[in-house]
Amino acid sequence: MIEEQWIAYGKLDLKVEAEQLQDEGAYLPDDFAHQMQSLLTFTGPENQTFRSKVQNLLEQSAYLPTKSRFPYHEPSDLAAIQAARPSSKTLENGIELTDKEFYNRVYGAWLGRCSGCLLGIPIEGLFIQDFWPYLKHINQYPLNRYLDSSIPDELKAKYTFVTDRGYIDEIDHMVENDDTNYTVISLAVMEKYGWDFQPEDVAAFWLNNLPAYHTFTAERVAYRNFLLLNHPPDSATYCNPYREWIGAQIRGDFWGYVSPGNPAKAAELAWRDACISHVKNGIYGEMWVAAMCSAAAVLDTPRQVLEAGVGQIPENCRLAANIHEVIEWYDSGKDVLDALALIHQRWDDTNPHHWCHTLSNAQIVTLGLLWGENDFEKSISWAVTAGIDTDCNGATVGSVIGMLHGANKLPSKWIDPLNDRLDTGISGYQHVRISDLAHLTLEFAKKSSFTPNT
Repeated sequence: MIEEQWIAYGKLDLKVEAEQLQDEGAYLPDDFAHQMQSLLTFTGPENQTFRSKVQNLLEQSAYLPTKSRFPYHEPSDLAAIQAARPSSKTLENGIELTDKEFYNRVYGAWLGRCSGCLLGIPIEGLFIQDFWPYLKHINQYPLNRYLDSSIPDELKAKYTFVTDRGYIDEIDHMVENDDTNYTVISLAVMEKYGWDFQPEDVAAFWLNNLPAYHTFTAERVAYRNFLLLNHPPDSATYCNPYREWIGAQIRGDFWGYVSPGNPAKAAELAWRDACISHVKNGIYGEMWVAAMCSAAAVLDTPRQVLEAGVGQIPENCRLAANIHEVIEWYDSGKDVLDALALIHQRWDDTNPHHWCHTLSNAQIVTLGLLWGENDFEKSISWAVTAGIDTDCNGATVGSVIGMLHGANKLPSKWIDPLNDRLDTGISGYQHVRISDLAHLTLEFAKKSSFTPNT
C-alpha cells in the first residue's frame, strides 16, 4: 500500500492547521470554526469523504484574514519583507578575504554542517524525557562525542532509544540526510540556472532530481502542489499546514556561502528558494540563516553574526521576537540550563507543531550560538543536546561556527570521521567530496557581481 502521510489529507494536517492559524492571528468565522471543530473531533474512519472535507477546509483557510489587533507585521513577498527590516542593515568592520582564506572558511562551513547534523541524527525524533536521562546515564550530557551503537538493550528499552541510524561506529562518511540534501540542491540549482535562478527553477529542479519521498512536511506538500500545477508562490499556500515549519530554515546555508559579506543578497537568494514552500516566518527562517552564513564569512563572533541575520528579516515578526528573547536571556546572565528550561516551558516537543516549527528551533540555534561561546564543540553540543529537531539545529549551528573558524581550526575528532565524503539523495550528486563542494562554492562566489558590505 502506498504510504499516505503528507500526501492524503487527514486529521493530522487539520490539527496542525488549527495551531498554525492561531499562531498567525487568523480570524475564524463562526461557520469555519464549527466545521474545523467538527472534523477535529470526528471519530469515524478517515475515508475519502473525510479527506475531501479536510481539503475543502484547508483551501478556505488560505483566505482567512488576520485579526486587526495581531501585533506583528509579517509579509511574504520580497519587497515588503525588505521594507520591514530594521533600518541598519549593513555589516560593520567586515574583513577582506583572499580566495585561499574564503575557501578555508567555506570548507569549514560545509564540514561544520555535516558534523553538527551527524551528531544530531541518532537522537532525531526522540523526546527530551527519553534522551536526556539516557545521555546523563552514559555521562554524555551535554554531548562531547558522536554517539555509537554500543547501547545495552535494557537502556534502549528503558529510554525508548529506538533510532538505529547515524552511529559513528557503523559509518565512515557523512550519510544522506535532508539537512545536507538541500544544501547540495542549492549548489546544483546555482550550477544549472546561475545567479538569476527563479523560484520556478527550484521547483523544476526538485521534480527532476529529488525523489518525492526524500521530502517531508512543507516540502512534500509543495512537491504535491507542483504536480497539481500550482506554481510558486501558490505552491506554498495551497493546503499547506506546514508553511512555517523548519523545512526552509534548513535550506538557507548555501545562499550565504556564495554571498560572503553580503547578507542582504544571501537573504534575497534564500527568499527565492523558500517562497516555493513556505510563508511568513517559514521564509524568514531561511533568510535569517542565509544572512548569518554570509556574515560569518567576514565577521569574528556569533553575536555579530546573529545581529546581521536578524537584520535581514522584518523587525516586527515572531521570528525576530523569539531570537531577541533568547539574546535577552543571555545578556541577563542566565546559564544555559536556565535557557533550556525556558525553551521547553514554551515548546512541547511531543507536539509535532512545536517540534518542527521554525520558531522553536530558531531559539535553540540562537542558544547554541550564544552559549557555545564560539567554541565549535560546545556550540554543536548544546544545539543537539537541547532537543527538538536535533540534526537540523546541529547542522545550522555547525555551519555558522564552521564558517567563522574555517576548516583548519575545526577539531579533528569531529571532522576526521567524515573522511571528506557526503552521500545525498540528489540525482547526479549521490556520492561527493565535501572539499569539491567547497571548491565549487568558491567558484560561484567569485563569479558574483555583488560586493561585500552592501
